[in-house]
Amino acid sequence: MSKKLSVLFLCTGNSCRSQMAEALLRKHAGNSFEVFSAGISPRGIDPMTIEVLQEIGINTSSLNSKSISVYGMGFRNFDYLITVCAKAEKNCPSMFPGTGERLYWPFDDPAEHTGSQKERIDFFRKTRDEIEKKIVQFIADTIISSH
Repeated sequence: MSKKLSVLFLCTGNSCRSQMAEALLRKHAGNSFEVFSAGISPRGIDPMTIEVLQEIGINTSSLNSKSISVYGMGFRNFDYLITVCAKAEKNCPSMFPGTGERLYWPFDDPAEHTGSQKERIDFFRKTRDEIEKKIVQFIADTIISSH
C-alpha cells in the first residue's frame, strides 16, 4: 500500500469494542492504517478494556474515549467506517460525508455482561479475541484488494 488507509471504528460508548478494534488494528497493521475510534455517546474507557488489551502487550496510554462529533460532518474523511454495535449502526447517520466504505461488525457489549468478576473479564477477553480475528481478516482482505 502506498498511502495509509484511514479507518474509524464506531460504537455507542467508545468504551470497549471500538477501543479494542482501534488498538488491535494498530497492533497488527499500524504501518498500513491510520486508526481512530469514537462513540455516539462516549462514556470513558472501561477499565476491563484496558486490562485485556494490556494482557496481550498493547500499550493503552494513547487510547481515549471521544465523540463522533470530533470526526463527523466533513471534519475528517475515512476510507472505512466500521460500526461495531447495533445501536451505533442504527443511530449513525446513514450518510457520513467523506466515508469510502461502511462496514458493520456486530459484537456483544462486554460492559453489559453480568456475572462474577471472573465471568465479566472472561467475556471481555472473548470479545477482544473475536475482534482480533475480524481485524486480521480485514487486514488480509484489504491488503489483497488494494494490490
